[in-house]
Amino acid sequence: MCRFLAYSGEPVFLSDLVCAPTHSLVHQSLHADEGKTETNGDGFGIGWYAERPEPGVYRDISPAWSDENLVNLCGQVRARTFFAHVRASTGTATARANCHPFVHGRHLFMHNGQIGGYHRIKRRLEALIPDSYYDHRRGSTDSEAIFLLALANGLEADPVGAMARTLKTVRELMEAANVCEPLRFTALLTDGETLTAYRWACDGRPPSLYYREGPGGIVVVSEPIDGCREGWRVVPKGATLRARHGTATLVEAPEPARAAA
Repeated sequence: MCRFLAYSGEPVFLSDLVCAPTHSLVHQSLHADEGKTETNGDGFGIGWYAERPEPGVYRDISPAWSDENLVNLCGQVRARTFFAHVRASTGTATARANCHPFVHGRHLFMHNGQIGGYHRIKRRLEALIPDSYYDHRRGSTDSEAIFLLALANGLEADPVGAMARTLKTVRELMEAANVCEPLRFTALLTDGETLTAYRWACDGRPPSLYYREGPGGIVVVSEPIDGCREGWRVVPKGATLRARHGTATLVEAPEPARAAA
């Protein structure tokens, strides 16, 4: 499993959250506490919004803990909204195109989880992605496939409903292929203004997800970055967190999502 962080609020330097804290995301790339694996060394990525509506993105296959360019960039970039992700592959290649976050237009998306038996449904899942979106596919991950299919299903206008419909389709493909492994989906989506965090799983065991609201904004993480639980709230299993301008709202997943994931 991977580890990630998202921020939305008053502009801050990325290094304040990605690099500096005691249990920062860079630290988690080597010493994660709550992930399936302690090491998340199959690449990393950051995406941020500054003066333009479309985000900037920097991704690489080197481990986050050893990349001096990442530390330097985070120390120079100040942003109102940003994503950061360290990757532990669940079977697809270690390649820059497979590193999160994924970008389409003004949207960023990153995922921590798995589609059980993905290799058995990959071809059928990709066939459902319209050409207009499939032309933007650069890697081979299940995460990017879900993102593109969700965009085709209306993700921009309805982030929760479109994702629920997408995962319902994925579950149907898994069942048709007699896949017994679970679908686990803890993920984050933003257009630079609104942030949506999902914590769903068909077996009731989604990867961890926490958030903390402060006077300046909201931080959403796989693990608390200060090494303690105080001040952090858990996103409940099966719930979705919506945040805009630093204010968070928890909503229950719609029925299709509860049935699918």
